[in-house]
Amino acid sequence: MKPDQLPGPAASPSRVLSPLLPAWRRPLAVVAHPDDETFGLGAIISQMAAAGASVRILCYTHGEASTINENNADLLRQRGHELRQAGTALGVVGVTLLGYRDGHLAAQPPGELADRVTALAAQHHPDGLLAFDDTGITGHPDHQAATAAAVQAATVLALPVLAWALPAGPAGRLRAETGLSFAGQPPGNLDFAVPVDRARQRKAAWLHASQISPGAVLWRRLELQGDTEHLRWLLPPSDAAYAPLQLPRRPT
Repeated sequence: MKPDQLPGPAASPSRVLSPLLPAWRRPLAVVAHPDDETFGLGAIISQMAAAGASVRILCYTHGEASTINENNADLLRQRGHELRQAGTALGVVGVTLLGYRDGHLAAQPPGELADRVTALAAQHHPDGLLAFDDTGITGHPDHQAATAAAVQAATVLALPVLAWALPAGPAGRLRAETGLSFAGQPPGNLDFAVPVDRARQRKAAWLHASQISPGAVLWRRLELQGDTEHLRWLLPPSDAAYAPLQLPRRPT
């Protein structure tokens, strides 16, 4: 068996991974940068939207400090435009883009960042929040700050928080191949292994033209994980509040 054909980590005997997402009708995705919604959460967002959910995105920064600029764009303007285009491709109903400085979220008062989530929640009444894992996935402090804000706000709002996470196996391969600080979770820390259709995620990724090239690390991540995304609860719902997502049947 070739290295890139190695199976992912098996689930722990004490943990059964659910293949079904929660049936939220108004999920809110909280991210740090334009393209986080696609690179990490794209397949999950599009799957929820396909099932009829009204998904919204809250993004804290314009991503202007990115060291990647494939088309020599004015990133402060361009990345916001890319975010909205990608959101449309994923099927979201609204994008809120704030103006915090890229790379400086961790220096902001945590309560202030959380307040931006609660303010948006007061308008749209989400029934759950989506975020990156609290590792930040790539170790980026902005990712961790955005997730911490989501958890702090959700604690006040009594909402569950579901995080996109990498299994330890693919994370280790990405660290070794790219030198980036990808952080994974062992099987016992994961709650979901969801089969996904990546068509909308792939389309949305190409709309982030300033950031995504044919050699982008995104494509290697998707190759390693195939058509499965893994998630974990950062704040779990009450049993009474949980119902699995049922995707619409495709015509035969």
